Amino acid sequence: MDNREKFDLDTIDKKILSYLIENARIPFLEIAKQCGISGAAVHQRVKKLEEAGIIEGSGFRINPRQLGYDFCAFIGVYLNSAKQYRDVIDKLVVIPEIVEAHFLTGHYALLVKLFCLNNTHLMEILLNTIQNIPGVERTETFISLDQPIYRQINLETFDNKTPNT
Repeated sequence: MDNREKFDLDTIDKKILSYLIENARIPFLEIAKQCGISGAAVHQRVKKLEEAGIIEGSGFRINPRQLGYDFCAFIGVYLNSAKQYRDVIDKLVVIPEIVEAHFLTGHYALLVKLFCLNNTHLMEILLNTIQNIPGVERTETFISLDQPIYRQINLETFDNKTPNT
């Protein structure tokens, strides 16, 4: 939730979310059977979770490597000035290989995740695109060798606290 209002997730909400995390295409009637409630109740709860900003959408997880994007890299971006953050993001968002960008504390102003076809493709994006963006002072690149962990937030350990409480 953007306004940080407390939304109390009960056991049924957590079960619904667990099923949706496991398989976003699972029919609501199947979830209803597993939870012991009606399909309409599942629909209403999912709608409330969406309105609260807890569910931000659904979709498929695409495997970039199966599409030939064998290089996953993280680029630490140093900015000339933190004030240039928004302008740099506006330039980065149009680069289709970039799948994530994070504004950070610490050494880098930004950490960008991208997928490339190969080393040459990565070098092209770095030298001819990212490093030419006004405000980018320099970059540092890390190549991902493997992604042994990928998961959503663990609902079992979620303590239902509102941030900053």
